[in-house]
Amino acid sequence: MSKLGTLGARLHHGEIGYDFVKNRKIWYGISILITITAIVGLAVRGLHMGIEFQGGAVFTTPKNTSVSVATAEEYAEDASGHDAIVQKLGDGSLRIQVAGIDTGTSDKIKDELADDLGVDAEQINAELVGPSWGEQIANKAWQGLGIFMVLVVIYLAIAFEWRMAVAAFVALIHDITITVGIYALVGFEVTPGTVIGLLTILGYSLYDTVVVFDSLKEQTRDITKQTRWTYSEIANRSINSTLVRSINTTVVALLPVAGLLFIGGGVLGAGMLNDISLSLFVGLAAGAYSSIFIATPLVADLKELEPGMKTLRKRVLAKRAHGAAEDELRDAPVTDDDAYDDEEAAPAVVGPRSQPASRGRGRGRTQGKRR
Repeated sequence: MSKLGTLGARLHHGEIGYDFVKNRKIWYGISILITITAIVGLAVRGLHMGIEFQGGAVFTTPKNTSVSVATAEEYAEDASGHDAIVQKLGDGSLRIQVAGIDTGTSDKIKDELADDLGVDAEQINAELVGPSWGEQIANKAWQGLGIFMVLVVIYLAIAFEWRMAVAAFVALIHDITITVGIYALVGFEVTPGTVIGLLTILGYSLYDTVVVFDSLKEQTRDITKQTRWTYSEIANRSINSTLVRSINTTVVALLPVAGLLFIGGGVLGAGMLNDISLSLFVGLAAGAYSSIFIATPLVADLKELEPGMKTLRKRVLAKRAHGAAEDELRDAPVTDDDAYDDEEAAPAVVGPRSQPASRGRGRGRTQGKRR
């Protein structure tokens, strides 16, 4: 068995573990700080919306275009009078986006780009995108997000309980806010691929959370019939018992996404891969974090407010205090003073001991039958 497997087995059986729930205020503070940073970045920098949401034109040059990205961007901005976004694709062609232009302006820009780049105008592919299409996508995405949230809360409330549904909802909002904020800070373009990625991470974010909740539900069955563990302690055991599984599934999911982001987007220059892979990468990492450090500790906090759980905590602590007192008395060393006190409490008998009357019976009698 590997070391990781041994570690997982020891975590599952409670032989070792880290107290995530006890240190929950630290995790809450870190999450609040990251969320505030994401919100500030979103408010200050804003989202860099793609051409699908703004409308405009996309020009694709022939393969193996020798002009650099910076030079092509300068040519496009001079020809259009608008800001341009240029990406180098894997086959060596350039993808030039210019927002806010119409059909007539697009033909003029295409001709000027062909002259500047030294290629035939017929070799440049031009596509016009209307802003209404991107707006429809955004509206559908918001509708899908709202319906998804409602269904998730209803399902978790039925399958588990409403406190777990609330905790999962908070974790989802946490993950989406961080992902969108990082998009604003990094400056990546928001495209329909980004929207797809955001909707996809919601399922991944819930996966680890539901796994921990299922373990917690199983371990807290008939919890009030015992006095060994509080609800928070059992919640912490649930996190530890599923920790290695959560790490394994997250790492396995992150590896291909990292390949898309750093190799497909960075090396090969595939723009659409950047858009969808960044949202997936950040969302997967944030979802794994929130399921361990946010969702389950929050459930423990909500459950500990119940009168039954408060009574259980008092019983558990009282039993431990009583057991600690007994252990202290049992382990206390015996001193000379204690021995002296014992002697005073039970003094030794001095002088001849009186024999029981039964031992003197029959002495001095003559042998023979009794008459």
